[in-house]
Amino acid sequence: MTTFHIAQLNIARGRASMTDPLMAGFVAQLDTINTLAERSPGFVWRLKTDDGNATSIRAFDDDLMIVNISVWESIDSLFAFTYKSEHVQVFRQRSDWFEHSIAPSLTLWWLPAGTVPTVEEAKTRLEHLHQHGPTHFAFNFKARFSMTNQSDVSNLTAEGTS
Repeated sequence: MTTFHIAQLNIARGRASMTDPLMAGFVAQLDTINTLAERSPGFVWRLKTDDGNATSIRAFDDDLMIVNISVWESIDSLFAFTYKSEHVQVFRQRSDWFEHSIAPSLTLWWLPAGTVPTVEEAKTRLEHLHQHGPTHFAFNFKARFSMTNQSDVSNLTAEGTS
């Protein structure tokens, strides 16, 4: 039987470039929060460059848009890190550094354990969530879909092609 992990993408458009003094408070916490994530129960993988974070990855044409992709053993472990660890303090301050978006900025999806999601796949999942709302293909914390049996595997890829 295949084991599944949960992947997440969140995006944010900075109020300024990462080198701007306005972003200094966010940048100063990156290493600490990334280390916290990596040491958190259930953490599997995160997107990063040689500098240890993903702020220099350009997934969009907009240079102020940053991406964060990670993989976790379960939704509960990701939720605990996001909302029940020191990470929540950074999350609560996000409006200091990032613009508010009415479009979804976070998506979750299941993937076979050992799989590393690509930036393009993550963007496809986010766009699907934006266009269709939560489905098994792309969902969020408020509308979770479980990976309960092997028949769910077809839902992991089929919806993204429609």
